[in-house]
Amino acid sequence: MKTEEKPSALPHIKVLDLSRVLAGPWCTQMLADMGADVVKVEKPKEGDDTRHWGPPFLQDANGKDTEHATYFTACNRNKRSVTIDMAKPEGQALIRQMAANSDVLVENFKVGGLAKYGLDYESLKTINPRLIYCSITGFGQDGPYAERAGYDLMIQAMSGMMSITGNPPGTPGGGPLRVGVALTDLFTGVYACSAILAAIEVRHRTGVGQYIDMALLDVGMAILANQAAGFLNTGKVPQRQGNSHPSLVPYQSLPTLDGAMLLAVGNDGQFARFCEVAGQPQWAHDPRYTTNTLRVANRESLIPQIEAVTRTQTTAQWVALLEHKAVPCGPINAVDQAFADAQVVARGLKVNQPLAPVIADSTAITSVASVASPLRMLDTPPVLHRPPPALGEHTDAVLAGLGLDAAAITRLRDQGVV
Repeated sequence: MKTEEKPSALPHIKVLDLSRVLAGPWCTQMLADMGADVVKVEKPKEGDDTRHWGPPFLQDANGKDTEHATYFTACNRNKRSVTIDMAKPEGQALIRQMAANSDVLVENFKVGGLAKYGLDYESLKTINPRLIYCSITGFGQDGPYAERAGYDLMIQAMSGMMSITGNPPGTPGGGPLRVGVALTDLFTGVYACSAILAAIEVRHRTGVGQYIDMALLDVGMAILANQAAGFLNTGKVPQRQGNSHPSLVPYQSLPTLDGAMLLAVGNDGQFARFCEVAGQPQWAHDPRYTTNTLRVANRESLIPQIEAVTRTQTTAQWVALLEHKAVPCGPINAVDQAFADAQVVARGLKVNQPLAPVIADSTAITSVASVASPLRMLDTPPVLHRPPPALGEHTDAVLAGLGLDAAAITRLRDQGVV
């Protein structure tokens, strides 16, 4: 991830971000990483909910916790923050003025929640026909659940994701589990970003924007992927099976002398090479295991044999042996181990952004670390031009860009509009 040494992909795109928490901000951070000018509108004095979702909290120069949650920093870099009270008519007028000059608007209010402010798509497209307006909700704009609030955990449960995540019934720790991050929110952000980029391309041809209806439930069902395909085409309901794979064997965690490793055999050639390294070449010729389909059918006899062998050496020893034979495998890292991994370090996946001196002085936080954008575009790479903003950090600059002078901004602040 580069600073602005090369041109970014979207420097001409202006995004008005009315979203909060994760799915919407994840989408707009992707656009911001690609160079778009993203202005995040937040409620005065409170801001995005995730500014307060801690612990963990950002630490000051002495390593002491501040009141600023790390959660917010995960999805709000490269943005400008402006505080506006949209419940006030003057605030609504400011947002409409911003929308009139924006290419994209992203919001995640409840269905119809912005209509009472005159900030819904039908109202804003009359003043900006080129506006691409993306709404993110739990269940979409129609259907019997449209009015419901939706959160990632609910969607993981309702979509069936939790039913296929975790150990099988009757085993230690058995039971449905959520994925360790808000997977549906994150994927919704990625899908929303993709839809927005497609809508921008359509606008090149038509000259007009369009409305995008993104629903967490829709995305939750879509990312069931092969599990959904299996059910829809066979009627068989997928089950939880821990770290093993429903369609590949061996493709799972395995015990080692000092812990565990992950073995990911994706074809028969890899299996034969694994058997050779394991000192059990006969497995590759056993009529029960010669093909992946046979190995899946006979996993209950094969896996215990493999486990007996993998327990004889350490994870590092197995990784060294198997990588040499092009058999996919690796350690099961904790997050600290993952960030210390040589490949992660080589790819520069941890980035650190210093805060502006005035912000550092007021918050006692000197810098913020985050994960680099995974988008590697040689000619227009993602950029780092702003750390996650302090609440309302750019209010004066954004309002000045709308033509307001210092006195007008002061009046709005005195009235609690900004």
